[in-house]
Amino acid sequence: MLLLRDDGARASMMALAERHLATIRDVRAGRGDLRALHARKLVDTLAAAAHSKLYADSLSEWRDDTVILQARRIPAEELLYKTFSSLPMLDRGELRKRSRDAFTREIDSFVHYYESSGTTGDPVAAPKAVDDLVVNTVNIGEMWARLIGPGDSALILINGPFAPAGYQFEKVLEYVGVMSLRVWVDNVTGDYTRVLRLTRELSVNTYVGSASRLLELLHFALRHGAPMPRFDQLLLMAEQTGPDFLHHLEKLTGAKAYVGCYGSSETGTTAVTCEMGSLHLQTQSFVFELHDERATRLVDGAVGDTGELVVTTLDLPARPLVRYRTGDLVEVTGIPCVCGLATPVVRTLGREQDVLRLAGDGVRQEDFEAVLWSDNDGPTVLNYMLVHRGIDVVCLVTTDREPDKAWTAAATQRLGPLFDGHRFAVATVDTLPPLAAQGSYVGWKLSRVLDLDDSGMWDRLPPPIDTVVAATLADIEAVTGLRPAQLTKAREGS
Repeated sequence: MLLLRDDGARASMMALAERHLATIRDVRAGRGDLRALHARKLVDTLAAAAHSKLYADSLSEWRDDTVILQARRIPAEELLYKTFSSLPMLDRGELRKRSRDAFTREIDSFVHYYESSGTTGDPVAAPKAVDDLVVNTVNIGEMWARLIGPGDSALILINGPFAPAGYQFEKVLEYVGVMSLRVWVDNVTGDYTRVLRLTRELSVNTYVGSASRLLELLHFALRHGAPMPRFDQLLLMAEQTGPDFLHHLEKLTGAKAYVGCYGSSETGTTAVTCEMGSLHLQTQSFVFELHDERATRLVDGAVGDTGELVVTTLDLPARPLVRYRTGDLVEVTGIPCVCGLATPVVRTLGREQDVLRLAGDGVRQEDFEAVLWSDNDGPTVLNYMLVHRGIDVVCLVTTDREPDKAWTAAATQRLGPLFDGHRFAVATVDTLPPLAAQGSYVGWKLSRVLDLDDSGMWDRLPPPIDTVVAATLADIEAVTGLRPAQLTKAREGS
């Protein structure tokens, strides 16, 4: 899994992998006391975090050996429901500003330096230590091994060489014995010729990456008269991909589509799919909470609940996070999965920016997609992006063939009622704008909502990304007639 020259380091990591594997199997089988495991790991996490600059003040008492010894004697329920729940939560904005302050080790003790993709703001430092890689690889690999194994081959299509995802999934596929190729495609040229050739020549049957990249690959094949790639399974991540979206991808590729895993560069992988398509929380490595205006409560998986996911890492001693507010809306189903695993099942409901807020209400991505792909007549919509400005909402779509005016009018009429009180239109484009998300970097993910009223987002774009985004937005204006707020202000001042 990892090549280490030093015999002692290699033996230590092998022992860690074996211990963690035993823990995984116990937790997933429902054996042992999960709360006791959480309490033991939590004390270690708080003691480590207290030595970082990020938690130097809020966890100062946890640098005291006496406090740590006393905490180890506290009953698990008391530690989790009383001591732990009284600790402050960490906001995403704070972590973005101070991500390197979370380190408990010197930078040269990490084996890879990465940053998050920056899809929700400035990138967060997310270097990988060896123990981090070992634990995360085994967590994902033990789940993916239920779906794939030797004899399969996988395409990892992630345009993010400076983000850890591609490398992490490469290690996972090694772990389960699957041959993989990891490629990326330039955002400017968008030429997938070599990817299509290799997929065909190597008989690749598994796709690993975001739905947007897969759809771009399929669209490129259509535009250039190349055979559409077919897969057996799609392991999707990084974007909100609801049931209707999954079904859409299955029809296009002939594959079984899974939300392969869920997490972030900063937290690691917090949930992984089983063979039944359920995302299982990795409770052996995290303490999970749900937060909303009502309260913050620990996740036990016994009852259904919905809220913002709050994560505390238990196996990330080099850069631990305590009560980190992810900004992700999730639903813990409270229903045991038919696969037989004892770990809670979670459904992702999207980030806050995946909701198009209109006059205080919102149109959820999944609701929109259910209507979008309900029509089987005429051209097939491959992919889409909603662009919002004032009372105007324009849906940019790519299609498998050129639609006529009647189809565009019918699509507008079918989708328009979702946006009551707003002017709605559908516009067909050759390719969607290569924007990762609101105020973020051009990358391997796509936000399906672009709010042009959010003028503050432009300030977060560093050069030369700001120039690329400005050119892209000029193209959007040419198609939709909607001007971004910042560009409008600049013209008004000129």
